[in-house]
Amino acid sequence: MKKQFNRMKQLANQTVGRAEKTEVLSDDLLHIERRMEAVRLVSHNTHKKMVACLQGQLGTDTEKRHKKLPLTSLSQAMQEGAGQLGDDSIIGKMMEECGEAESRLATELMHHEMQIERDILEPLNQLAEVEIPNILKQRKQLAKLVLDYDSAKTRWYQATKSSNQAMAAKVDSLKDEMDDALNKVEMCKDQLSADMYNFASMEGEYARYYVLLLEAQADFHRRSLCLLDSCKLIRYLCQSTHGGVSTHSTQAPHLKNNPETPLTPG
Repeated sequence: MKKQFNRMKQLANQTVGRAEKTEVLSDDLLHIERRMEAVRLVSHNTHKKMVACLQGQLGTDTEKRHKKLPLTSLSQAMQEGAGQLGDDSIIGKMMEECGEAESRLATELMHHEMQIERDILEPLNQLAEVEIPNILKQRKQLAKLVLDYDSAKTRWYQATKSSNQAMAAKVDSLKDEMDDALNKVEMCKDQLSADMYNFASMEGEYARYYVLLLEAQADFHRRSLCLLDSCKLIRYLCQSTHGGVSTHSTQAPHLKNNPETPLTPG
């Protein structure tokens, strides 16, 4: 309680300009501190928006994630519809093939989102909610230690100038208290400086998270397109299963009257 009281008293005196305030961080470190807080905030917001983009449930196992995807529900609806229409229905056969394709797309999406969670979301959350807050917590601790030092220094200085015998007798003990407070300041400052400079040196690695996001998205879309390309022969499925049916009859209605619509896959 006494230490807390001395801190508050010292802070009040510094606020009104009646006491000297010790500055322990260089301009470079103060700049890094401001940037750290900005990075923490934007990383937190980006993580939140990125999670909102996921269609699966964050942190669940593969089976549950796949089951909860809208594409999985669509696939199931198509396959159930195909079963109701039967194998002798062109629409039913198409729905069956499309349902299987949607299921494979859902699997691709599930693996993509799990990769995003592992390689981007988790490190980003670690940065915003653990690494930077821990460093900023050290910064607050340093501020408290500096107040303790300034308070001890003020009381020591007042004792050296006092004509009061009892006060003068405390000079040595107050000097020891001041030296001890200074040692604590220096130790905390050294650790904080090392952590802050390490953060600054890692900014390139943190920026890499966003490159990984684009790379993962590009890879996911390539795999999805490849999967869809392999399904282009669906339009010829009716012709192979119902030999008398014209290829044109398998086209979507809005494409029938377009003479430029290609009839071959790819």
